[in-house]
Amino acid sequence: FAGAGFACAVLARQLVTRGAYRATVFESRDHIAGNCHTSRDNGIMVHRYGPHIFNTSREEVWDYVRDLSPMMPFTNRVKAVTARGVFSLPINLLTINQFFGKRFSPEDARAFVATLGDTSIGEPQNFEEQALKFLGRDLYRNFFYGYTRKQWGVEPTELPASILRRLPVRFNYDDNYYNHTFQGIPRDGYTSIVEKLLDHPRIEVRLGEPFARDLQSEFDHVFYSGPLDGYFEHRHGRLQYRSLVFERFDESGDYQGNPVINYCEEQVPYTRITEHKHFAPWEDHAGTICFREYSKATEPGDTPYYPMRLQEDKEQTVAVPRACRTDTRTDLHRSAGDVSIPGHARRDR
Repeated sequence: FAGAGFACAVLARQLVTRGAYRATVFESRDHIAGNCHTSRDNGIMVHRYGPHIFNTSREEVWDYVRDLSPMMPFTNRVKAVTARGVFSLPINLLTINQFFGKRFSPEDARAFVATLGDTSIGEPQNFEEQALKFLGRDLYRNFFYGYTRKQWGVEPTELPASILRRLPVRFNYDDNYYNHTFQGIPRDGYTSIVEKLLDHPRIEVRLGEPFARDLQSEFDHVFYSGPLDGYFEHRHGRLQYRSLVFERFDESGDYQGNPVINYCEEQVPYTRITEHKHFAPWEDHAGTICFREYSKATEPGDTPYYPMRLQEDKEQTVAVPRACRTDTRTDLHRSAGDVSIPGHARRDR
C-alpha cells in the first residue's frame, strides 16, 4: 500500500480481516493519516493540513467510523469576509438579504437572483461564465472572483464550470456547509481512527519510507493513493496541483469566533483563517491556535492538495487508462481528500 491515509488504511484492514493476506503500508511522512492527520498542541486538537469534517449520507459508513471512534456532532458554518462585510457561506437567504439589504422570502430571493444572471451566456464553458449566468456580477465579484484567483492561481475563465456547479446556493436560512445526513468530527481526532485501522498483526507500517516502483515485484498487488502522475514517474507529463502553506499564530481567548473564515478579496494574500479549537466546541481552552492558509503552485517537495483539472491536464490523463490496462497488479485509488473544492473534504469514498 502506497500511503497511510484513510483510503489505504481502510483497504488494508478490510483485506487482512476478510482474507489471509499480509499488508505492508509505505508512508513517506513521519506520521499516518495523510492530510487528515491531527495531533494535540497545547491541549488543542489541530488539523495539521487544514480542516476536515467527516460527512456522508451512507449510514453503513457512519456506523463504520463510529465503531472506531466516538463521533461528535459538528456543523461546519463558514463565514466570508468581502469588501461589503462578513457573510455566511454557502450563499443562502441570509447572505442574499444582508448583501442586498432586502427582506426577501425564499421565492422572492429565487426570483431576484434569477434577474441577476447574464442571459447572453448559453451553456457555460468555464467557472466565470457559470457564475455570471446563475449569480450575476455582484455576487460573483464579491464572493468568488478574488478567492478563486488566489486559490487556483489562474483566471476563473481557465477553470472548468463544474467546480462552481458543486457549490450550493440556498434559498433558505440553512448555512450548513454540507448537505449530508451524517456530519461530525472524531472526538479523539482522525489519526486515532487510522491508528486503529492499521493496528493488526498482519499489517506492517513503514513510516518515512515512500513506495518505490522497483519494489512492486515483491508484492502480489499494489494499492496506490498518491498523485496519479507520480505513480507513472511523470512519463506522461506532470499534472498541475495547488499546494498550501500554513502560517501558524497563537492568541489568547477567542480570535475569530468561528472555525473557518474565508477571505474573498484578492488583495488579502491568504484564502482563509482556521481556528482549531472551534472544531471541538465540547472542549474548553484558554488559548487558541490559528492557521492562515495560502495557496501556491506545487513545486518539487511540496504536498499536492488540489488537482487543477485544466484542459491540458485532462489531455495528459487520457494516456493513463491505456497504461493501466497493462498493469493488472496495481489499483490506483483517489485519496480520500483529493477533491476539487477547498474545504469540501468527504471521508466516505
